Amino acid sequence: MTVPTVMIVGADKGGVGKTTLTRALLDYLKANAIDYRAFDTEPGPGVLKRFFPAAEVVDLSKSDGQMTVFDTLQRSRMTVIDCKAGLLSEIIQTLANIGLLDAVREGKLNLVILHVLGATVESLKEIEATASIIAGCRYFLVTNHINDTAYFGWGNPEAAAAMAMSEAVIDVTKLDSLACEHVDKASVSFNDFVANQDNSMVMRGKVRHWLGKVFAALAPLKVDQA
Repeated sequence: MTVPTVMIVGADKGGVGKTTLTRALLDYLKANAIDYRAFDTEPGPGVLKRFFPAAEVVDLSKSDGQMTVFDTLQRSRMTVIDCKAGLLSEIIQTLANIGLLDAVREGKLNLVILHVLGATVESLKEIEATASIIAGCRYFLVTNHINDTAYFGWGNPEAAAAMAMSEAVIDVTKLDSLACEHVDKASVSFNDFVANQDNSMVMRGKVRHWLGKVFAALAPLKVDQA
């Protein structure tokens, strides 16, 4: 029996490019022929669902939402959860409470966490809090330059120690602002935007080039081995 994999993309604050990363990640899984399901934890219509209509909106703070996602893991090789900003630590604690972290340690489940960081040294505290309860899981830090974000104050021993708690740091470069606007207006995946020849050749080229760099940055996930 194939061991299912759960991938959680989360952050402890908003505006750090979490859903942008999830959108690129889903395109990456498709490009690697990985069967996946996607869940959006934003309330209402959801943000991820606008670009991936097949994504299901769930509330993981409630038992019904938890059952929808975690009682059905065998339905797909990969389950991707776009975690609402500020809920990463809470969701990880929920996984511990319902026994899923034990399942990871027993080899019955793979859990991959992509922790999208804020630009300040305060993010170091987020890393320490998250890493302390996920022994046995694959933990990646993500720096996403969605808004020309510069990451300050990380050239010190404290930062190095925090970074060492992760398997790797995934660095996502910024997508051209106008290209980003075009994709957002189209409300489609990055891959679908590139494939639609009715869209601007220039904008498609910029998105294709950026997506190639993101795919290269995501290589440490080794999704083909998950």
